[in-house]
Amino acid sequence: MSEFPDCPQCGRSNVYADRDQWVCPDCGHEWPASAASEEAAGPVVRDSNGNPLAAGDTVVVIKDLKVKGSSIPLKQGTVIRNIRLVEDDPEHIEGHSDKIKGLVLKTQFLRKA
Repeated sequence: MSEFPDCPQCGRSNVYADRDQWVCPDCGHEWPASAASEEAAGPVVRDSNGNPLAAGDTVVVIKDLKVKGSSIPLKQGTVIRNIRLVEDDPEHIEGHSDKIKGLVLKTQFLRKA
């Protein structure tokens, strides 16, 4: 039974496969079998529009942002090239702008370029 995942809704391990989906008889929750392998791969990082981001992508800031520790704000339209994903945190990315190095930005203020 170790090959069967736990139910994402109730957390119980009493799960069975029904064609291409998993079913939990305890709570009645059903989910696709491919979802278990996607969760094991880690969270997907998405920009403000819902587009998936990957390491090395280029993003654009969608609103003016104040930067802690700097008197220079990030203006709307600033390009951040060659981003890095923060491990186990789908809401943040790391990157550099032309003027400010070592930025950690929330993905809700970015869009993929």
